[in-house]
Amino acid sequence: MNPMLKYSLARVGLFVAAAAILIVLPIPINILLKLMIAVIVSALLALILLRGMRNQVAEQMASSSQRRAEEKERLRSALAGEDDKKDASEEDR
Repeated sequence: MNPMLKYSLARVGLFVAAAAILIVLPIPINILLKLMIAVIVSALLALILLRGMRNQVAEQMASSSQRRAEEKERLRSALAGEDDKKDASEEDR
């Protein structure tokens, strides 16, 4: 499964769990305030509990960024005609 999707689902799951707990508690607070508290609590829990997943997502994003940069550089050199020069010099040898 894609690490980004797994991390996103885990974040949503944490929010749903925190919201469910706060909504069930018999505290006389507005429902929107309870949901805002659930957002904050789930964000703090995600910092602690989902560190490994967050690192996997960061690694995936870094590798795809590196791959895109290499592809971009390859395309730029191809447009500049540098690949043709390399091919011609290799054929001369």
